[in-house]
Amino acid sequence: MRRWNGWGDEATVVELPSNGQAFLAARIGAGQPLADASLAQVLAQVPASRLAAHPLVSLDAEVRVRHARGQSLPDWLAMREGTFGCFPDGVAFPETAEQVRQLLAWAAEQDVLLIPYGGGTSVAGHINPQAGARPVLTLSLARMNRLLELDEASQIATFGPGANGPQVESQLRARGFTLGHFPQSWELSTLGGWVASRSSGQQSLRYGRIEQLFAGGTLETFAGPLELPTFPASSAGPDLRELVLGSEGRFGVISEVKVRASRLAEDEAFYAVFMPSWEQALQGIRTLAQARVPLSMLRLSNAIETETQLALAGHPGQISLLEKYLALRGAGIGKCMLTFGVTGSRAQNASSLKQAKQLLKRFGGVFTGTVLGKKWAANRFRFPYLRHALWAAGYVVDTLETATDWVNVDHLLDLIEGGLRNGLAEEGEQVHVFTHLSHVYGEGSSIYTTYVYRPGGSYAQALRRWRKLKTAACEAIAHNRGTISHQHGVGRDHAPWLALEKGPQGMAALRAIAAHFDPERRLAPGVLIED
Repeated sequence: MRRWNGWGDEATVVELPSNGQAFLAARIGAGQPLADASLAQVLAQVPASRLAAHPLVSLDAEVRVRHARGQSLPDWLAMREGTFGCFPDGVAFPETAEQVRQLLAWAAEQDVLLIPYGGGTSVAGHINPQAGARPVLTLSLARMNRLLELDEASQIATFGPGANGPQVESQLRARGFTLGHFPQSWELSTLGGWVASRSSGQQSLRYGRIEQLFAGGTLETFAGPLELPTFPASSAGPDLRELVLGSEGRFGVISEVKVRASRLAEDEAFYAVFMPSWEQALQGIRTLAQARVPLSMLRLSNAIETETQLALAGHPGQISLLEKYLALRGAGIGKCMLTFGVTGSRAQNASSLKQAKQLLKRFGGVFTGTVLGKKWAANRFRFPYLRHALWAAGYVVDTLETATDWVNVDHLLDLIEGGLRNGLAEEGEQVHVFTHLSHVYGEGSSIYTTYVYRPGGSYAQALRRWRKLKTAACEAIAHNRGTISHQHGVGRDHAPWLALEKGPQGMAALRAIAAHFDPERRLAPGVLIED
């Protein structure tokens, strides 16, 4: 059963190691647990629906609660406290593109706002209903989750937009294929959501980001369907797929997604390397990316994240032995862990591994084999569950991300971490901050930062502290050559900074496109483009 007030499945629990709580207490102070509301308390707040009856729409109170919030930190606090504010008036469950079109027509007739909903994993405020005079219908695409067609010669797979990561992979793997798109939210997020938010998977070095995988499909709009045919390449004007990629539900509802699949790889392995310092690690990962060594993933943790990961890994005896070994090999205090993957044929992987080893040894890399790599692979989708354990211990954890050119990575990373680390200094509070580079390119890298802080004595204080920290980091990003989002999208949380990135002409173009497809502003109001 999916949690109603947090991440993922209720049966999945990730414990905080016994030494983990002591580690955090030593850095930012003892935890401050806050009381949680019950589902019964929240259900008692759900008002009567303002929607007329419709055969595809559920007006059930619990269904409305479960579709009222995403997974941003403000969403988390609202769900745990039980102060949702607004609920959708109903949740629709179409099963075909024709039913999506019927619901769009019904929304226009009834003067209803629509929020497209995939897996509910948004961490940027995409799916929250806002208070207003018009009723709100959340349009869940969860039942549109089948593989509709697989062209094996062209390797193009056609899916319903509501297929989540496991559904995409299981249906493709049964035919000997994979999409290879593995964001951290993979278990819950959907193919349509990946397209709408320009998602990036953990193995994008091999398979590409979603914009490389998205071949075409259909967008249902109030102006009529937008059909996107598949071509291997085209110079026939601007690529209209770009109107759908990153549109975040603002222009229409994705009803069909065509993606470029790959044959299943013969072999795959993940390795951990410890670099003596951040400077050597940064040179090493940049050189790997620019040399185009055929790896499937690269992830570099800075020194504080490396220390934190080892502290929270459990098995303190084994970690102590590892630390001693690394120190003897020259990777002691200040070391940084680099994880990389090789995916392909055994011969290809052996060649890639040899190239990576030779290159990283030039920068002092100490190889530790596949043990930590296997641990990363086994837990790659479990990190979001740690928020529950930290919350129970009295800590708040959140993440943010950006991307910038290599020449600016160090500078921007320092500004982001500094803004977060000092963001609560006037309250006398410490913030534990650490970062990794999770997606690398020839010209630059993403920067993915995690921060942990104490909530204070109330939910209101916890939210105020988050706003201070989030604003400080976003200001640093927007004014220092970083994109406001590399992989999470804009939503409402990042919309105030989008104009700095797109400029006045870019924003005018986005508003014009929205006005064409949705002249009455019914779709995801306030998302992507501030209203």
